Amino acid sequence: MDPAAIRGLTRARPGRRAALKLSALAAAGAALAGCSIRGQRLTEQSPERYWAGKESNGHLRFANWPLYMDPERPQLDQFTQHTGITVDYRESIQDNPSWFGRIQPVLASGGDIGADLMVMTNGLEFTRLRELGYLAPLDHALLPTYADHGGSSYKNTSYDPGNRFSVPYTSGITGIAYNPDRVDREITSLADLWDPAFRGRVGMMRDPQEIANFALLLDGVAPADSTPADWDTAAARLAEQRDNGIVRAYYEQDYIQPLTNGDVWLTMAWSGDVFQQNAAEGTRLEFVVPEEGGTIWTDNMMIPITARNPVDAIMLMDFLYDPAIAADLTEYINYVTPVPEAQDVIRDRAARASGEERQALADLAESPLVFPTDEEYARLHSYVTPDAGDAEAFTSRFLAITQA
Repeated sequence: MDPAAIRGLTRARPGRRAALKLSALAAAGAALAGCSIRGQRLTEQSPERYWAGKESNGHLRFANWPLYMDPERPQLDQFTQHTGITVDYRESIQDNPSWFGRIQPVLASGGDIGADLMVMTNGLEFTRLRELGYLAPLDHALLPTYADHGGSSYKNTSYDPGNRFSVPYTSGITGIAYNPDRVDREITSLADLWDPAFRGRVGMMRDPQEIANFALLLDGVAPADSTPADWDTAAARLAEQRDNGIVRAYYEQDYIQPLTNGDVWLTMAWSGDVFQQNAAEGTRLEFVVPEEGGTIWTDNMMIPITARNPVDAIMLMDFLYDPAIAADLTEYINYVTPVPEAQDVIRDRAARASGEERQALADLAESPLVFPTDEEYARLHSYVTPDAGDAEAFTSRFLAITQA
């Protein structure tokens, strides 16, 4: 078998967000229900207190999203060979709201959720877990590989300053994708999504945070710094866009085919989806980070406060920051890696490969969709993240746009 096929580079795979099982409405409803739960707040512990006396048990349980690791789990096999620690890996997380709803009452009672390491996106649910004290504080002395190889852009984020509770697993960019066969000019601005010239041919996302981010950036407001007054203005912008007939549809992950066949000409999009579509189908869809800015979402590794095997979990977190291991994951996932040195590893592999594998690896290594430039990183913002008390009102504002 062609090694590139084993890595997933030459076969069509659903995008990361296609793994979501709930509809946008159901997911949003779960978010409202979950984030309005007050929950029992646990007393935050210092890293020194939490990690004192803890030792490796030789095993851990890892809860992740579907399609986030090669089905053969070669990276976990390497971890076991290197450390002797075995890993029970499960694709348990279909979306953030339902996972939060499942684990929140267990954590509130001090119970074991069945996972020592889990991956969740920065956003409402992550913020709530952090505020409630349900995440283990990380001891960065146990993360030397992360310290050496983690990208600087991921080391002091607004949603987890100083990476007190999490380190990234992978991330992606929300920007604009457009079909150059349908659009006769270069798309560069968020304002293009509001342009009457594209009436009925624009795609927007259903997710309340995603559309809020873009409307805020259009007004020059950094989403992470926005206020309820900013949200009102952003919602009015989006309502005007909808009422003027510019939006053809609000999409979950299912915007790729309408963009490819010309039903929509330009749309909000995730970077990895566009890369995968072009690689698998030979399309030439364009993806841009708008001049006003785009957003970067990050799926983060974290340890629940009640983990039975936290030392083993943090050892795996650190292991995945080895550049060769990060390159392996990037070749399969096709999203943005938090380990910049993985790019040189993939370049070196491309130089030593041949045929279809060589081209696929070279395309991956040089894609700004997978390895954004410094200039693009400078224009990327973290999501708007309302405090728990504002979450329901925030979500309702923007659901009123997409569900009308």
